[in-house]
Amino acid sequence: MQTQDKVTDKQLTDEQSREIAETIREELARRRISRQALAEQAKLSLSTLEKVLGGRRPFTLATTVRLEQALGVSLRRSAVMVTPLAASDVAPDSLGSYAHRAVTWLEDVYVTLRPSFGDKDAIFAYRTEIVWEPKVSSLVFREGDRTDAAYEHTGEVAVPHQSGFIYLVIIKHGQHRVITVSRPTVSGEMYGIISTLRAGPGSQLTPIAAPIAYVPVRNIPNPSLGRVAPDDGNYALYRKHLRRTVEESFALFLPA
Repeated sequence: MQTQDKVTDKQLTDEQSREIAETIREELARRRISRQALAEQAKLSLSTLEKVLGGRRPFTLATTVRLEQALGVSLRRSAVMVTPLAASDVAPDSLGSYAHRAVTWLEDVYVTLRPSFGDKDAIFAYRTEIVWEPKVSSLVFREGDRTDAAYEHTGEVAVPHQSGFIYLVIIKHGQHRVITVSRPTVSGEMYGIISTLRAGPGSQLTPIAAPIAYVPVRNIPNPSLGRVAPDDGNYALYRKHLRRTVEESFALFLPA
């Protein structure tokens, strides 16, 4: 263990440190992300990141590995350095170029809540699972336990560094459905807006937007799914989550 610690804490040469700092600055500019965002993803203090990028402190192997995992790229050119992340571990640029290890905190099963489009007093609840899919090299979400099973969707998850929000996106035959939610709270909930089409009589479709909440299933002892009416035991809790979306300004709905 002592030998391993010495290897992990090994300081890189001044030349290696300069090369790594230059590569990181290029990645920050290319991806348009802040140093603060990178420090959070790499689980480093902003002060440490500023010092190594400014040349006031040499990079250590441990710091470099953390930055590689956060960026999903190899920062070292020497043969003794670790192998870059496999292609299947990094999402495409269109989804935010995030590494799998940097977004494992999103992988969970959620109870999804939104107002019912057919009953103004009811809340529509169903299950959503967010998992890493190696075949497409990104997080995906899968809906289930919907009473309208024909509308269950599977889509991609974008996690860009710039906005700090998470996007659950479905593109099917040119049609788009986009859900924009906040990063999880301390207890794991995500709040935001769903923008989709409401199915009406016959083939009638109407654009609609509504608040939406994703609550980890572990936070609800006996979740109710489907169209949840006011007399349901979970209705008050569900309504509280939906109201939190707008009352705490996770999302805004402007009057016409």
